[in-house]
Amino acid sequence: MYTAISRRLALATVVGGLMLSAASWAATPLQVVQQYMAGWNAHDANQAAMALDPEVEYYDVTVGESQYGVMVARDNVIRFFINSFPDLKWEMLGEPVQGKEQIAFRWRFSGTNSGPNIDATVDGGKPTGKPISFEGVSLIKVKHNRIVYQGDFYDALSLNKQLGNIK
Repeated sequence: MYTAISRRLALATVVGGLMLSAASWAATPLQVVQQYMAGWNAHDANQAAMALDPEVEYYDVTVGESQYGVMVARDNVIRFFINSFPDLKWEMLGEPVQGKEQIAFRWRFSGTNSGPNIDATVDGGKPTGKPISFEGVSLIKVKHNRIVYQGDFYDALSLNKQLGNIK
């Protein structure tokens, strides 16, 4: 009887320790971003949004003001681009610059505009059918394994020229 109780206690201690270790494990900002980009590249807005904090701040330099909240970021940014470029590919270029809670990296975004045009005022927002490829930089802050801030900086003029939205 003593042996059975000792075994159960030892097992409970080990399992409890593993659970505590798993609960306190923190992903690196790079791991969080890789999970986030995997959702984008799977063309799954919900999967990508799982990497975002519920109160995330998303700043797109071309918009000029921040958007707040995971639902807003999912619908106004992630889903918007996935719908406009259903074959999109988002890839990290080079080595990112990392800190304990932040990461900055260059990226390339490519795809074909076979969904709504990103500029709804051009030809009624109809798809252009044109391929695009443009680069940018993202600055991301991570807390508790979730993205709490994302700032994207890219050349929107080049993107719109590739789409034929601007001559």
